[in-house]
Amino acid sequence: MKVGVYAVRTGTHWSWHYTVHEQTACQYWFEHYAADAGLVVFEPFVSLGQGVRVLAALRRGVEVAPPGEAAAGWLLEQLQAAAAACGLPAGPFAARWVSYASWRRASSAGLDAGTYRCLVEAYSGRSLLQEELHQCLAAQGLVLEAGREEPTWLAYLELAQLHGDVELTPGLGARSERDWRRGFRRSLRYRCKRCGSGSDRLFWSWCASCGEDCPYCEACLTMGRVRSCSLLVRGVAAGGAASLEAADGDFSAYLGPWGLSEAQTAASLEGLRYLASSRVCVDRGREVAARRFLIWAVTGAGKTEMIFPFIQYIAAQGGRVLIATPRKDVVLELQPRISRAFEEYQVVTLYGGSEERWEQGVITIATTHQLMRFYQAFDLVIIDEIDAFPYHNNPMLGFAADQVCKPDGMTILLSATPPPAVRKAVARGRLAHVRVPVRFHRHPLPLPRFIQTPSLRKMVGAQRISRSLLVLVQQSVERGAQVFIFVPNIQLVEPVVGLLRREVSVRVEGTSSQDDLRTDKVQAFRKRDIRVLVTTTILERGVTVPKSDVFILDADSGLFDDAALVQMAGRAGRSKEDPAGRVVFAAAEVTRSQKEALHQIRTMNRIARKRGFLKEDAK
Repeated sequence: MKVGVYAVRTGTHWSWHYTVHEQTACQYWFEHYAADAGLVVFEPFVSLGQGVRVLAALRRGVEVAPPGEAAAGWLLEQLQAAAAACGLPAGPFAARWVSYASWRRASSAGLDAGTYRCLVEAYSGRSLLQEELHQCLAAQGLVLEAGREEPTWLAYLELAQLHGDVELTPGLGARSERDWRRGFRRSLRYRCKRCGSGSDRLFWSWCASCGEDCPYCEACLTMGRVRSCSLLVRGVAAGGAASLEAADGDFSAYLGPWGLSEAQTAASLEGLRYLASSRVCVDRGREVAARRFLIWAVTGAGKTEMIFPFIQYIAAQGGRVLIATPRKDVVLELQPRISRAFEEYQVVTLYGGSEERWEQGVITIATTHQLMRFYQAFDLVIIDEIDAFPYHNNPMLGFAADQVCKPDGMTILLSATPPPAVRKAVARGRLAHVRVPVRFHRHPLPLPRFIQTPSLRKMVGAQRISRSLLVLVQQSVERGAQVFIFVPNIQLVEPVVGLLRREVSVRVEGTSSQDDLRTDKVQAFRKRDIRVLVTTTILERGVTVPKSDVFILDADSGLFDDAALVQMAGRAGRSKEDPAGRVVFAAAEVTRSQKEALHQIRTMNRIARKRGFLKEDAK
């Protein structure tokens, strides 16, 4: 993308700018200031990244300059000095004075107001590259290039930038720093404005727009190439939720309709109070360090139902809500539930290949990668399973999640097994949170039982299942339970299936991320056509099967951290008909991860008992 650098005089004050459409910039300034305005336009146009760097080197305001046309030469010297400081050639630049009289003689018809409003609404809260920008316009039925020598969309973008409705920025931000490894010489450090990746994820190649080697971001390349000269359009989101606290702190209107349990109600009420108070703090001009709230809820606690009051609270006040989840299948599962609960609001689902990609909704359900196409768009951002792949340990998606929330908005984090950094923030009082230590049926979580067995590889090599393990599996089958058997890696699935088929009389199957029939097998497992299912951590989340027992083989594997163990154990005891379930950690030794998983489960049961959430007859 090429931009023109220009200086504009308003009264006696000069300021520097860049433009993607010179005629629109001239029209804007002269329509606002008439003969009090004057422009000096510099040619040739430079790449967007170069233009931003030059403007950063120039003084933003020039209070004293020669009057009128005589300023052109003086400003040209300033520009050439700045260009040289940025490593750009100073020779080719030429200055051209544009007066109010000359503009009036050459002025043309203005832009269509209706088209402008549609364009601003389409870009609202979005962060789009040029290719995505055209796709978004086409989805709105806006064709702005036909029959023109110059692309009309640039004229509308320029006007929107001058009005403050969009921000036109390079895809990569550049900052000058002194490098001690190079004798404290200054060097440019680039960072991707879409995914936040730094120099370690940037690659350099020749760029025709820049006329030199130009960096691009490899981390988010699958979402489109971002260069330092790429145009990134950030639309300013429309006004959102009113920052008003419920009268007298009464949130019953938001809690009542959803049939929440006592524990769910307590958690949602705590979140609503924090949500209301944080928005009031922003309104009153007080600094709020981080408007984040964690709902730390056990597996099977009903986290989806707990977020309904938050959605209703924000949507009722005219705000927008984003629900971000790691996987497409969860997006598709949530869509009908959210749509039924909030029939009066438009619900949009976004994932790879989504047909609703360019629609705007009050409630948006999206996979975490889709967040990179938004910027300060939502009043409330709800991130589900913050400890799950691909969000966990992915700074790119963490950056995107921070970018999509409005400055006065709030982010709610949902997790049964928060990452260590989040748990540390909770322990130090740096993250507001609430715990939901009990499932809806109010029975305690099943505690894992440890049994010592040989490693799986030894059992497979000997072609014999450990007797102590086999007895427990057969007991589970005999009591009518559906049996999950988790193994550390895909290569062990089929060998374990073969061993079990020789020992148990029911149907045994295996599945993994590489199994094309995984969905069909899980469905058959739910219908009890399959009684024993050998799998990997691919099924540690999002699968609820009544009356299930869980066996985790090689529980001492380094691939099973405490979070994975808790999640896998959470498949048992989820139904009120069989709340106890059975969880078995089978391993040659007991590891720290196993102990930590047991500690977390016991802690939640203790908190639930202390708060009176457990049934008196629960064992």
